[in-house]
Amino acid sequence: MSSESLERIARNKNVARAAARQLSKEQLHKLSEVIDEVIEQKKDEERQRQDEELQKERKRSEILEAISEAGLSVDDLVLDPPRRKRGRPPKNATKA
Repeated sequence: MSSESLERIARNKNVARAAARQLSKEQLHKLSEVIDEVIEQKKDEERQRQDEELQKERKRSEILEAISEAGLSVDDLVLDPPRRKRGRPPKNATKA
């Protein structure tokens, strides 16, 4: 079954019912279990992502606080990037 047909079933209750009529009761229960597992896995992934974002924000706050306590600002830490020459010199440029 393609992801397109799964999306179509998920969007339309009548399409889902028609697809479900083709399955036995045991198959429907098994499908329900699999879907429940996938939902739990998605919830766990989302919780983990949120925890990582929270830890990242905490570390960011700690770093900004340490910078502030040191009497610095973020701009003090950023050096001007070295200037690069762009492209090739023109063909008719004179050599010095």
